[in-house]
Amino acid sequence: MKFLQTSLLLLTSTQVSAFGPALTSSRKFSSTTTKLHATEPTTNDNAVRSEIDSILVNSEANVCPFTMRLAWHASGTYDASDSSGGSDGATMRFEPEISDGANAGLEKMQKILEPVKAKFPELSYADLWTLAGVQSVKLMGGPTVPFAFGRSDAVDGATCPMHGRLPDAAQGPAHLRDVFYRMGFDDKDIVVLSGAHTVGSCHTDRSGFDGPWTSNPVKFDNEYFTNLSVLKWTVREWDGPLQYTDPSGKLVMLPTDMCLLEDEIFAKYVKLYASDEKVFFEDFAAAFGKLIALGCPAGVQPGAVVV
Repeated sequence: MKFLQTSLLLLTSTQVSAFGPALTSSRKFSSTTTKLHATEPTTNDNAVRSEIDSILVNSEANVCPFTMRLAWHASGTYDASDSSGGSDGATMRFEPEISDGANAGLEKMQKILEPVKAKFPELSYADLWTLAGVQSVKLMGGPTVPFAFGRSDAVDGATCPMHGRLPDAAQGPAHLRDVFYRMGFDDKDIVVLSGAHTVGSCHTDRSGFDGPWTSNPVKFDNEYFTNLSVLKWTVREWDGPLQYTDPSGKLVMLPTDMCLLEDEIFAKYVKLYASDEKVFFEDFAAAFGKLIALGCPAGVQPGAVVV
């Protein structure tokens, strides 16, 4: 299998129901109720997950990092001040969101997942993209991220978030805090979600940057933090934007990565996750689960009542 090293930097009043009879059995899904009624995972839940896994594993290239990026960018537009943006609505299907430079190439990943939607037509794109991100983390050896169905699809781009809400890798600590605080995250969350860079790679045709952060861009582990902490990073001499390279010249760090070392508060979490992969996995699962549920119905939130 060839590996695709891909970068990551994660509603209108008329809505399409997330699930209908074709996907419900003992579990009922609703974007309007405050409770998610469930017992154990049903066959249909497992069937959706299995179909996603099959698409991801059997693709010509390993698209798990690409899938994780789709879930991240579909969710990371949330603004807690007015509850706009976020994964609910799957508004990246529409202009102007799909044309946001930060989303370059993500329409390709949407097409790769289209056979899942075709097999389960009542599954919302919003649930599909976020669940695919959850499954991709697991397939790469990462933690189990909490997930609940119940997102709906917007019918047009009327509620697309404005451009510029996603992190800009050329910026520093103040920018990261502006972006993540807007979503309701704290400093620890900023660092642990930056750990998504333990998989994937930068591409000049998407972000302008170039190269992988780790030696195995399709393995989810804490190498990103160990590399950031242990390796000596110097400015790369090239024609592209400011980025850093290690002594081998094969790995990369971006300004938003390096600032995690330069900020005293961020740095303590970098050291923690570099020294304890288990803690990183636990904190990442919680933060990523929160990210993909931002702005979604109450029953979708991590820790929602299950009866």
